[in-house]
Amino acid sequence: MTRSSDDALLPLEAVRPAQSSKDTKGAPVPAPENPVARVVVDSPLPHLDRPFDYLIPEAMHETAEPGVRVRVRFAGKLVDGFLLERVSESEHEGKLTPLERVVSPERVLTPEIAGLARAVADRYAGTLTDVLRLAVPPRHAKAEAEAPKPDAPKSASPETGPSADPQGPDAAPVHPSSPSAATAGPEAVPVRPPFQRTPAASPDAAPGRPADASPAAGPGRPADASPDTGERPVSAWDAYPAGPSFLSALRDGRAPRAVWSALPGARGWAGAVAEAVRATLDGGRGAVVVVPDGKDVALADAEFGRLLGPGRHVALTADLGPAERYRRWLKVLRGQVRAVVGTRAAMFAPVADLGLVVIWDDGDDLHAERLAPYPHAREVLGLRAHRTGAGMLIGGYARTAEATQLVASGWARPIVAARTTIRSLAPRVRPAGEDAELAKDQAARQARLPSIAWRALRAGLESGPVLVQVPRRGYLPALACQHCRTPARCVLPPTRTAHGDLPQAEVQYAPGARAQLPAGGVQAPFPAGAQTQLPAGAQTQFPAGAQTELAAGVHGRYPAGVQTMPGGQGPLCHGPLALRGGHAAPYCRWCGRVDAGWRCPSCGSPRLRAVVTGARRTAEELGRAFPSVPVKTSGRDGVLASVPAARALVVATPGAEPVAEGGYAAAVLLDGWALLGRADLRAGEETVRRWMNAAALLRPAAELVVLGDAALPAVQALLRWDPVTHAERELADRAELGFPPAVRMATLTGAAAAVRQMLDEVRLPPDAQVLGPVPVDESGQERAMIRVRRAGGAALAAALKGASGVRAARKTPDVVRVSVDPLDLI
Repeated sequence: MTRSSDDALLPLEAVRPAQSSKDTKGAPVPAPENPVARVVVDSPLPHLDRPFDYLIPEAMHETAEPGVRVRVRFAGKLVDGFLLERVSESEHEGKLTPLERVVSPERVLTPEIAGLARAVADRYAGTLTDVLRLAVPPRHAKAEAEAPKPDAPKSASPETGPSADPQGPDAAPVHPSSPSAATAGPEAVPVRPPFQRTPAASPDAAPGRPADASPAAGPGRPADASPDTGERPVSAWDAYPAGPSFLSALRDGRAPRAVWSALPGARGWAGAVAEAVRATLDGGRGAVVVVPDGKDVALADAEFGRLLGPGRHVALTADLGPAERYRRWLKVLRGQVRAVVGTRAAMFAPVADLGLVVIWDDGDDLHAERLAPYPHAREVLGLRAHRTGAGMLIGGYARTAEATQLVASGWARPIVAARTTIRSLAPRVRPAGEDAELAKDQAARQARLPSIAWRALRAGLESGPVLVQVPRRGYLPALACQHCRTPARCVLPPTRTAHGDLPQAEVQYAPGARAQLPAGGVQAPFPAGAQTQLPAGAQTQFPAGAQTELAAGVHGRYPAGVQTMPGGQGPLCHGPLALRGGHAAPYCRWCGRVDAGWRCPSCGSPRLRAVVTGARRTAEELGRAFPSVPVKTSGRDGVLASVPAARALVVATPGAEPVAEGGYAAAVLLDGWALLGRADLRAGEETVRRWMNAAALLRPAAELVVLGDAALPAVQALLRWDPVTHAERELADRAELGFPPAVRMATLTGAAAAVRQMLDEVRLPPDAQVLGPVPVDESGQERAMIRVRRAGGAALAAALKGASGVRAARKTPDVVRVSVDPLDLI
């Protein structure tokens, strides 16, 4: 049968058989415009890390906007997702699945945050879903449904002046870019030039000043001058040669990028940061400030409220609760406030028209996210500043190697005070390991608190509070035998095993051990107080199935090396013993059980000595030495934000030092060896950071005693108050040895077979160097390190993500953890 020429000229739709009513019955009607939604679904699988196309029904045309939360059917299940964008058609040739529903019409994912999340996922070899889980808080329906509260009055205040930005919802500019445009590379974003010193305004420039300039700024008067005196108020940035130009750049809408070395002398840092935020708001843009913990958030929150005025900022912390945290986050999203301060989760705050990002104390490990893909707040804020053309301020009393790398590359400029200013404000540092001091006090070689420390504390208490920093928390976190110095370990069996009762076991009893042998295969309960004597060194064989039961409160003692399983693989705890108090029995820090009858397996002595002294034991000792002085502790059990100027002994762990009113009169930094002797790549840098953070709380020229050798580089940096030189040497050493930040490095951690298999399959960059794998614990876990040049970091992350996607697609049971530039390399 042949077709006619008329049939051959008909269009394809005309000759295609018509759809039956059966095919179109119940089918959703597409939206009239852009009916295709590109959705990122909540799936942790790396091989599914891409948007999927869904059909937008006509009923959801008004609510299915880019950025809303949606529910979709994926792999037969209903899952959550975010609608990234709407397009007119899909590249998928098959039938599109419709959206199930729009969870909320609130557009919680802005285009800027969507693009930032994509960049962070690519930077750390992670998935977009994992980053969005960190960036967008869980929905709280009640808080979302609440009507926005009216803004605070916008009348001029002595702090803010009449030039304050209106903070209403209409004042926030909307980004015109779409999520697809926001995912463009950093090279596509123009970066404003770094800041420079701005000359003073001339009288001729007064008529042509910008419309948003302060009305108080007249001819020959600075823009931030006081309306009463016409003089510019004293600023914390005046102590730095580049400080005023930094504020001017922010106020003029430019993007300065700086690494700031804050001054000591109990001047604080929150006031200077608040001034930078106010300058950014005066320039018509928003600001994000990230600090390590809640104590720092409280300090910054109080200073922001004083300087910015009420209602112009929000503080975001994890302890707010889901409702209040989401309520404050919505204020930022809706443009009601444009300044945010918080912990590391605030780095993703959806501030519109971002002008400044600030991170304080970037060396604190609290800035590193504990959840995949393990991003660091400093890197995320750097990416965000680069993509949006915002300014960035990295501040701290010390300086990290990563911040020094940014200065060395020219990406940021340093803000450092003059040496004369630093010397006038820095404390007088006295190392306790000086030869002259040791010659005067021979007992100081063995004493934990030498006489120079006692004298400093006694003299400081005459004029105010004194600070004692202890690097370990707790009472006595590490013990040893007093006679032979063998570390005290738990010799009790595990609380339970994976296979229930232990099989046939061989037990070695110490001299004087008392035990009762059961008959073969029978149960022999031991009542409380029951004792049976065996000769010293006796070995007893328990037949298979024999069971022994101890009544409550009965303890058994087994020397180190005892075998309780065939083949010598006995499951003993071997955890370190510690003390919770002066009259408490030693307990195991691993299994938590008390072993009141412990004896040394080497010499049999029951006496213990302290190897490491914690903060609570130090407070107890100082309380006995200074009975008339109150002792306050700040640490894991409770962190003090501030203390009054009255006489007091403040014992704190690193990072938990409270701020003293007027500054501390003296301080002692104990156990420097515990910080410097850690097996960590950042041990020296971390020690300098912790010491300087504590020393900066002292009054100018106050006495500071550090227990460490004066010849050590970390002690020298504290003596001269020169963290910049120490950081530059640290960076040079790491560049020579091939460690971050001079190179990019990734680690693979998992089962030995899985790590080796992934190393065989991954397509690494040509210049990649593989180190390991090596065992990391006794459970069979291994870790391999991969090192590349800084320019090859993106290629390394892409290769590792691709290898993880292949393993996930194969449903490989063993998971390999991928971490890019982790903090704990050693």
